[in-house]
Amino acid sequence: MKPKYLQVEVAGRDRWMISYLDVLTILLIFFIAVAAQSLEQPKSIGSVKISAPAPTIDILQPKPELHPLRTAIQQQLDHYGLDWHAEPRGLVISLPQAVLFAPGQAEINPAALPMIGQIAEVIEGIGNKISLAGYADPTPIHNRFFKSNWELAAARSLSLLDLFTTRYSIAEARFSIASYGSNDPRNPNDTPDGRASNRRVEILILDEPPVDETAGVPGPAAEAADSGLRP
Repeated sequence: MKPKYLQVEVAGRDRWMISYLDVLTILLIFFIAVAAQSLEQPKSIGSVKISAPAPTIDILQPKPELHPLRTAIQQQLDHYGLDWHAEPRGLVISLPQAVLFAPGQAEINPAALPMIGQIAEVIEGIGNKISLAGYADPTPIHNRFFKSNWELAAARSLSLLDLFTTRYSIAEARFSIASYGSNDPRNPNDTPDGRASNRRVEILILDEPPVDETAGVPGPAAEAADSGLRP
């Protein structure tokens, strides 16, 4: 019964702990090496290198680019305070019926002449072709002048064409006209305000090369104007 500090230490008593720590150390080094290899970039397989994927560029929705002729036209329209909007074919100036015409009539109101004069000044300064399109609401019309909204909308387009070509001497070859009647409404026709916004004439300044006004040869647009309607 000797005290513990006087007992003889038995050789090999805790040697198994040394071997266990060695195994843990080797496993730790192995996993660190495997992780380091998996993070290496780029990797090579034979003669082909695998690198991180390049950032993708979204080409499905390219940014819209304005037609080169539009910028100057937009600045002129803004200068006169004219309401316009852009469409794929060009710039559209929408003139409500209440400004241009009396209800059921196709004669242009004298009070609208200053505004039309501003539009004519813009058109005179460019060579683009112009489309005049008349629209109406679905309320039936039967008077001694017009049998339908188609005829009324067409007559209003023709009145505007006549004004541009006679009063402001803009070549007929630059114009075409159309009548949509009550089709293609801008707003629902179930309210008075909606129907009022649908009664209009739209002046479309087309994104087309300028025409030669001095050529003196009537083009398809002038022939369409003479015939009364263009589909």
